[in-house]
Amino acid sequence: MKKKYQYFLIISLWMVFFAYPSFAEDIYVTGIINITMRTGPGVEHKIIAMLETGTRLELVEHQKDWSQIKKASGETGRVLSRLLRQKIPDARLVEKLKKDNQNLVSRLGIVEEENKRLSVKNGTLVRVEENYNRLKQESADFLKLNKKYKEIKQQHETQKSQIDILEDDLNNDEKLWFLSGAGVFI
Repeated sequence: MKKKYQYFLIISLWMVFFAYPSFAEDIYVTGIINITMRTGPGVEHKIIAMLETGTRLELVEHQKDWSQIKKASGETGRVLSRLLRQKIPDARLVEKLKKDNQNLVSRLGIVEEENKRLSVKNGTLVRVEENYNRLKQESADFLKLNKKYKEIKQQHETQKSQIDILEDDLNNDEKLWFLSGAGVFI
């Protein structure tokens, strides 16, 4: 039973020390150029730091007039609660939005360049595809023409050999007639 209480006590302490900081929320100094961070609640306590508007702080404990805060450096102190806001100050938000806008503009430029490059490639690809289709069509016609050419060439060679034979026969006939005509005179 005693061990259960020890475990319960250890878990409770663990939750208080380690889980409590996770409940802390971010708050910001707002409205005034500089505010004082003091060692305790009230103006009679020593000033330990001057905080500028827009400084990000961690709220450790909120009370009606004075809140305990923690700086990013780990330093803790108290400031007037009415000077703190959960909302990011407008000046800081404007800076963030300007930075985001510049980032988006530069990314837009990159995307536009890529778009132009891809448009050129697409145009080239369309022309290549058109040329390919034209050549494909012409090559289909070429195969037909080549077949027809071979047939006509074969016919031509056949007819040429026939013409050569007929010319030889004609030459022989002329010689015979010439010789026969000369034989008549003899």
